[in-house]
Amino acid sequence: MITATAPAGAQDAPPEQPVGEAPEESPQAPQVVFSDRGVRGLLTPAGTTVIEPSFAYTHSSSTAVAIEGFTILPALVVGLINVAQVQRDSYIAAVSARHGIGGRWEAEIYLPYVYRDEATRQRDILDGSSADFISDTEGHGIGDVEASLRYQINSGAGGGPVFIANLRAKSDTGEGPFDVERGTIFSDDGVRLTDVFQEQPTGSGFWGVQPSVTAIYTTAPAVLYGSLSYFWNIERDVGGETGKVDPGDAVGLSMGIGFAINQRTSFSLGYEHNTVFKTRVENDNGLDALFERIQVGSFLLGVSMATSSKRSWNLSLAVGATDAAADVQLTLRVPTNL
Repeated sequence: MITATAPAGAQDAPPEQPVGEAPEESPQAPQVVFSDRGVRGLLTPAGTTVIEPSFAYTHSSSTAVAIEGFTILPALVVGLINVAQVQRDSYIAAVSARHGIGGRWEAEIYLPYVYRDEATRQRDILDGSSADFISDTEGHGIGDVEASLRYQINSGAGGGPVFIANLRAKSDTGEGPFDVERGTIFSDDGVRLTDVFQEQPTGSGFWGVQPSVTAIYTTAPAVLYGSLSYFWNIERDVGGETGKVDPGDAVGLSMGIGFAINQRTSFSLGYEHNTVFKTRVENDNGLDALFERIQVGSFLLGVSMATSSKRSWNLSLAVGATDAAADVQLTLRVPTNL
């Protein structure tokens, strides 16, 4: 999510999510705040600590059709056709702490607590059955803890863009999908339809590293931004019959524009897109590609308001633009400068 802060220097309050010094040539320029982990604006001043509690709600739904059989004519399938509808809701309460190190460095740690609920409704439509197979599972606990380090490459002197290098590391402290128990759903005649979680995972189950670079260009009263990232999911042996799993890496691109409405209020518009590559499983059956490359895109909207010299409220919204993206994600953050 991306939001824009009020113009720097227009009030005593620091930027909503300060992550560095403003370019010396444009102290009144609005600054942009990036709410996704690992991408932010200008760095937190040296010796300053910012505590940011946040709460995020995500809803996604999908309909999947699985066919187990063979085609004897272009429009005739012999076998099992299973249709599944899935509704997922996630609630993440988190707190992060950022600290300015020197004039150009910033470090951050992010600690989430996750609650997830998933309802699945399935039916074997080829068998003509009117019975639905319904499962409703939930899970809660500590999510994947993250740590980030950022470096402001240049000062933006002369009116040019400011570039920031970011490095984010994501742990596997949350309970992953291979760490929770699963159950199997069968049709009336004993045909296996699918596996479902007995409990929802709270993390990905894998370590990940994400380098990225952010560019911010001020053209008052607006700020243009763009970011390019690569997320490396580190493979691991999950044991059992599955063996080694190498989650697909992802290339991310985001861009947008932020506007300062007045000294306290601002908003931003943007778009974020991630291309996720194949996930592979290596076991006794060889290397198996579980899915092809998928595209995940979201439209972004953010609104920010400073309520005191040390605190602001930041509300951001992401709306899915592709089938693989979440339908909606709403995030509230309250950064407080200590």
